[in-house]
Amino acid sequence: MKRITKGAALMLALSVPLTLGLSGCTGPSEGDGGEGSDDQTLTVWAWDPAFNIAALEAAEKIYQEDHHDFELDIVETPWEDLQTKLTTLAQSRQLDQLPDIFLMQSNAFQKNVINYPDLFSEISSDAVDFSEFPESVVDYSSVDGVHYGVPFDSGTAITALRTDVLEQAGYTIDDFTDITWPEFIEKGSDVLAKTGHALLSGQAGSSDMIMMILQSAGASLFDADGNPTITDNDALLEAIDVYAQLVEAGIFVEVNSWDEYIGSFVNGDVAGTINGVWIVGSIQSAEDQSGSWAVTNLPKLAGVSGATNYSANGGSSWGISAEADVDLATDFLASTFAGSKELYDEILPSTGAVANWVPAGDSDVYSQPSEFFGGQAIFADVVTFGAEVPSNNTGVYYYEGRDAVSAAITQILSGADPATALEEAQANVEFAMK
Repeated sequence: MKRITKGAALMLALSVPLTLGLSGCTGPSEGDGGEGSDDQTLTVWAWDPAFNIAALEAAEKIYQEDHHDFELDIVETPWEDLQTKLTTLAQSRQLDQLPDIFLMQSNAFQKNVINYPDLFSEISSDAVDFSEFPESVVDYSSVDGVHYGVPFDSGTAITALRTDVLEQAGYTIDDFTDITWPEFIEKGSDVLAKTGHALLSGQAGSSDMIMMILQSAGASLFDADGNPTITDNDALLEAIDVYAQLVEAGIFVEVNSWDEYIGSFVNGDVAGTINGVWIVGSIQSAEDQSGSWAVTNLPKLAGVSGATNYSANGGSSWGISAEADVDLATDFLASTFAGSKELYDEILPSTGAVANWVPAGDSDVYSQPSEFFGGQAIFADVVTFGAEVPSNNTGVYYYEGRDAVSAAITQILSGADPATALEEAQANVEFAMK
């Protein structure tokens, strides 16, 4: 298997605009063979050697058991560079430079399909059983009922709490399971008063928590037609009010950077976090806290129609390009990421990559108790949570909406009127859409 290092991938990404115009220049997909070719090599763009690329390498070996001539040519490509390359290739119409398969952040999938439909191949539901994935996850990579992606890692959200700190205040993890946000605030305030520990932290100016609360109610910043719904959005107003109460009560500690956020619970400054399940890897880096953590679902909004105790943050899906060997790429993904318990059993311990593919949760590996989490089979629980996450519409302008809401939250916490701040956010998104 050929490999392009991260540094080489970055140089490749930066050189795309220059090389696209050179006659006879070959792109990274040279040699993939095209649809109908006898070549058994697929080129893949993905990021993170310890996570996504490690999963690809494991999938390659599994697929090779029945396809001995099969190979992956993995080009390590940071997400930001991958998005830039796709945009450049689409706008310049140099589609022959595309790989066969590329990884894409779930929240960016619809935007790319809608803006650049010529980059993608449809994925047949005859080849991939999409009913074996949570509907909310499948919706990220579907447009007008057509599938363009195969979900990979789970962004299912969890509440992870220090059980030793809860015990000092007279609580257990069960006291924080299937509860509402008002109940969480009441109990979190009690824990803070009795132990001096806040339960949560996050980056100031980030809307991650707001977006998770919003999705837990099946709500969005956009309607089904892609129009912004930042104003007159009851779920959003309630989510912001919850966030403001958390910060004001000292239950949620705002920090200035991602490193400070990770350090806040690793160093024991706060006694928990709410985020996508991928945060488990960072939690477990605090080896001295082994046995003192547990995982449960999220609090839900009180009095909001459709509110649940389940949400998501992050995750990714595999896309098949318009220039791919579609049959080979589809069969590879269907046989591995959408069909192999063996794959997910292998990568879970080493990468912490929790499957969106629901049948993986039936595996003995997923049901193994975690010593770090006090013997809880957390990964089996997370797969169950994932099946309950409500769908919501991300649309083309998801990141513009998210940034606008982040700015509004900062204003609101500084004393601005929520309705006025959200009207400004709506206006900014509408301007961006023009």
